[in-house]
Amino acid sequence: VPIASEVLKAAGVYNPRKLLGVTTLDVVRSNTFVAQAKGLDLKEVDVPVIGGHAGATILPLLSQTVPSVSFSDAERKALTTRIQEAGTEVVEAKAGAGSATLSMAYAAARMAESTLLGMQGEPNMFECAYVESDVVPGAAFFASRVQLGPQGVAKVNGLGQLNEFEKAALDAMLPELKAQIEKGFAFAKNPPKKE
Repeated sequence: VPIASEVLKAAGVYNPRKLLGVTTLDVVRSNTFVAQAKGLDLKEVDVPVIGGHAGATILPLLSQTVPSVSFSDAERKALTTRIQEAGTEVVEAKAGAGSATLSMAYAAARMAESTLLGMQGEPNMFECAYVESDVVPGAAFFASRVQLGPQGVAKVNGLGQLNEFEKAALDAMLPELKAQIEKGFAFAKNPPKKE
């Protein structure tokens, strides 16, 4: 997303409300794993996921799960790690012969539907997405819950109340996330030379 933003800026067409990194797969995985762990109806579960879309930068806000559920410290740590490493889990389960194509397709369809409904003026269309944001100081891009509307991102929501585990995980992952953003900016400014 940082690369795309710089390319669009160079072309004079960048609109931060129209550029979204799709992190819905992380939300879908979080919802599924929480529903399984707590014996809930998957259709009723919603876990916001913030940060980025790679490893430790993926931070499910289990404390904000709807419906409200509680987790022991061990459950919270194990579930967060599983969500962060879910892509690797699928590749290993397929013995390297593929990735999570069906769940990626579902997540893409969900995000596309939410975006289209938001563009049509449907109220209260919320998804988590990686967007230009000032939610976390120093992170030019950050995934959080956004409201989708006719012009794209209508509102970038804050993080809400984080528990101590989530605060520590956020602090720990920010240097990596910021480095990824800077790497994207640098790549856009100095792309590899074509031979």
